[in-house]
Amino acid sequence: MNIKNIIEAALFAANGPLSIMEIQDLFLLEDRPDKHLVRKAIKDLKEDYSAKSIELVEVASGYRFQVKSEYSSWLARLWEEKPVKYSRALLETLAIIAYQQPATRGDIEEIRGVAVSTNIIRTLQEREWVRVIGHKEVPGRPALYATTKEFLDYFNLQTLADLPPLASLLEIDLSANQDLQLNLGDETPPIKTEPIQDEKESLSKPTTESIQ
Repeated sequence: MNIKNIIEAALFAANGPLSIMEIQDLFLLEDRPDKHLVRKAIKDLKEDYSAKSIELVEVASGYRFQVKSEYSSWLARLWEEKPVKYSRALLETLAIIAYQQPATRGDIEEIRGVAVSTNIIRTLQEREWVRVIGHKEVPGRPALYATTKEFLDYFNLQTLADLPPLASLLEIDLSANQDLQLNLGDETPPIKTEPIQDEKESLSKPTTESIQ
């Protein structure tokens, strides 16, 4: 039994990233490899593909094969539809949630200085990049937004600690507001966390090329 070949085949066939435990579950109990063997096989696979156009990467949900970014300009011609383009306002909102989470709509508006469009929040939720994790215990109990594993997977991140500096991410000049702090690990208000649904709701994907 070649564990490395089995893992390679599984990663190519899977619809999404596979965790170490999910890889172990592919095997019968008597053949189940331990985590050390799985990680060694993954390390060997990474080395096998290091000089190829495909790479094996680890993201928040596990491991997956993907095409290296330097080949994206050629592969883009395989699809007639143009990729969805997101507005700067949406990307700024997403960045604030990622760095300040959990964040309320009011927090986002205070930092950006303008009102947050309902369409922006809805689009981020439809993409499953953000979700409501509870409500802030203040009058009105506004929803608290945080990023998801899907957000980390999409941007090739394992954890929030892998996020780049916000200023370089959005090329925003933050020097005008020295009081603005978007560092991970900031103190957050008490929250009342709501139960997470076991099954994801069916969400429609945006169809327009430019989303405000």
